[in-house]
Amino acid sequence: MNGVARRMQRIAPFYVMDLLAQARRLEAGGRSIIHMEIGEPDFDTPAPVIAAGQAALASGKTHYTPATGLPALCEVIAGFYREVCQTELDPQRVIVTPGASGALQLVMSVLINPGESVLMADPGYPCNRHFVELVEGRPVALPVGPETGYQLTAEWVEEAWREETKAVLVASPSNPTGTLIADDEMQRLYATVQRLGGVLIVDEIYQGLVYDVVGGTALRYGDDLFVINSFSKFFGMTGWRLGWLVAPESFIDPLDRLAQNIFLSAPTLSQFAALSAFSPAVMEILEQRRQAFRQRRDFLLPVLRELGFSIPVTPQGAFYLYAGCNGISDDSQVLAQQLLQEAGVAVTPGLDFGFNRPQSHLRFAYTTDLERLEEGVERIRRFLSG
Repeated sequence: MNGVARRMQRIAPFYVMDLLAQARRLEAGGRSIIHMEIGEPDFDTPAPVIAAGQAALASGKTHYTPATGLPALCEVIAGFYREVCQTELDPQRVIVTPGASGALQLVMSVLINPGESVLMADPGYPCNRHFVELVEGRPVALPVGPETGYQLTAEWVEEAWREETKAVLVASPSNPTGTLIADDEMQRLYATVQRLGGVLIVDEIYQGLVYDVVGGTALRYGDDLFVINSFSKFFGMTGWRLGWLVAPESFIDPLDRLAQNIFLSAPTLSQFAALSAFSPAVMEILEQRRQAFRQRRDFLLPVLRELGFSIPVTPQGAFYLYAGCNGISDDSQVLAQQLLQEAGVAVTPGLDFGFNRPQSHLRFAYTTDLERLEEGVERIRRFLSG
C-alpha cells in the first residue's frame, strides 16, 4: 500500500460486507440463506415516490440543483418538522445531501479541526468514527451498556470532556441497539454540551421507526445544534442516496461552499422524487411498514431471549436487536460464521460496531418478512440444539 495516506490505516472495513459476500456465494450455489445482517429495509420504495422520480426524468429534470438542495424540497422538509414534530424550522437551515453519509462528511469537515475530538457511544455506527478520522480529528468512543440504554448521558459527557473536545455525536434511535435517548436526557445532553462550549450532533435517521413512544426531534431544544436525517430507512429510499442536514444558521454558508466543492449537489432525480415522500398517501404506506417492523420486533425479541441471547433493553426504534451471546459462544465472529455456514442464517458480529466487548455480541436486523424470520429462528434453534 505504498503511497496510500496514513489515515487509511485507521479506516476499518465493514466486516459484514465480507459475510454478505459469503452468503451470496452460498445462495448462488443453491443454499437458502435467511438475511438478518444488512440494515436495509426489505420494502421497495413506495410506488408514489417511484412515480414522481419517473415523471421528473420524463420531464427533463436532469440538471444540477443548488448545492444546498432543491428549495421546494427544503420547504417540504421544514413542513415535516412543523406538522409532525411541532417544531418550527426555517427552510434555509435545511441542506439536502447525498445520504446521511454526505451530511456527516459536511458536518465533520466544517466543524472539526485536526486534533480535536468528538465523543460518541460504543457500540455505535462505525462510519461515525471514520468521518472524524477523515478530517484528522480524534473519535473518542465511550463504552456504554444497558444501564444507560446503550446511550451517552450528560454525566458521562461531562466526565469525558477534555480541552480538545469539540463535539458530541449521538444517535436516537441508534444502530446497532435500536435504543432511544429520552427527551429529558436529550435536553440535559444539549444543555451540558452548550455549557462546555461544544456542539451537539444528533443522528435521527431512524426517527420515523419508533414503536413504543412518540418520536420527536432534538431541534425542539435549540437552534445551535446539528441534526442529521435520511430518506433511506423510514422512507425506504436507500439506493436513491438522499439525506438532509439541519444546521445552525451561522454554519449555512460554509456548508454551502463545501457542498459545492465536494458534491456540487445531491442527485436531482432523487430530490424530485422525495417531494412526494411526505404526501398523505406515502405516509400511510410508511405507517403500515412501521407497524410491520414493530410486529417483527415483537416476534424476534422474546424468541432470541428464549434461545439464550441476552437482550437486556427492549429497543424502541430502528430495526435491530443487539444481542449478547456469552451464554452461547465466546467469539461472536466464529458464531456468525457457524450460523451462516451450518444454519444458513446471516447475522452481523459485534466487531463492526466498536471496541466495547464486540466478541460478546451479534446484531440481528429484522429487515426480512415475518415468515422468513420464523424460519431463521427455527434454523438457529436447531443449530443450538444440535
